[in-house]
Amino acid sequence: MTFKYNNVYLNNTGTVTGPYEANGPLSKYFDKSYQDLYFGMKTWEQAESKLIENSVDILLNKLKKTRFDIDLFIAGDLLNQIASSNYAAASLGIPYFGIYSACATSVAGLILGANMIEAKQIKNCITAVSSHNNGAEKQFRYPVEYGGPKPKTTTFTTTGGASAYLSSEKQGVKVESATVGVVTDLGVKDVFHMGAVMAPAAAATIYKHLTDTKREIGYYDLVVTGDLGVYGKEILKEYMQTEYGIELRHYEDTGVMIYDRKDQPVYAGASGPACAPLVTYGYIVNKMKKKELNRVLVVATGALHSPTMVNQKLSIPGVAHAISLEAME
Repeated sequence: MTFKYNNVYLNNTGTVTGPYEANGPLSKYFDKSYQDLYFGMKTWEQAESKLIENSVDILLNKLKKTRFDIDLFIAGDLLNQIASSNYAAASLGIPYFGIYSACATSVAGLILGANMIEAKQIKNCITAVSSHNNGAEKQFRYPVEYGGPKPKTTTFTTTGGASAYLSSEKQGVKVESATVGVVTDLGVKDVFHMGAVMAPAAAATIYKHLTDTKREIGYYDLVVTGDLGVYGKEILKEYMQTEYGIELRHYEDTGVMIYDRKDQPVYAGASGPACAPLVTYGYIVNKMKKKELNRVLVVATGALHSPTMVNQKLSIPGVAHAISLEAME
């Protein structure tokens, strides 16, 4: 399903990261970074909630607005029952939609907010996501204290919070269209190879978007996926060519972009709900405002990983949602 927008704009953003992201190649594009993983809190889960709150505070300061000026807050994360988002929402006191689409949550939130603004049901909204490396590892794989070895296909969960402000005010970057993806399941059961889980979903969504909009892949200056990592990135390129006859040329993956794999021990690259929006809101939007990029298709990818179902030897479904951004004329 693809939506077309006429009067929706991504006006501004707020980004906060942990130490790995702060020491990566895109560090100068983030608004705030911490040099430890607790951020002055007692637990990683509480620290993750603080990431969302910080990113929203930064965004509101940029906008010169208060929480009372915001019609709707949309947020999600990886923790059970999206706990980080729930606590942040309780602190903010803005009408709240909590959503979950794993690492595709950022674009799911943008689509939900854009649809409501286009329909004039709301005037504006803030969409936010977060992820925390240690919190995610504890929940989905093994606590980091175990020090267990991991295969090279493993992705490294991003620690960060990212918020975006959408409205009908013609400023920032235009939200041109968006495609909601379908859930795919090719039978992958490996919890250490999320790139293989998500690549088919990304391919299906890209193809659907191009088909619905009647566009060629070259319409976009850049197609960027959210957190496939180096191995998932190559799987996607091969899958797109084999399955759909489409060659991905001007293409990158945010999981590869956010870290320096030569100097940082991040395995195959980044993952997590914060991965795609940190790169998009920090780096890509900056490039678009400078007209260095004019049309970008952001495809956030999510592995719908349930530890319970994986322990029952079931495979891991994947999903991807896409949003088309255009620089202002």
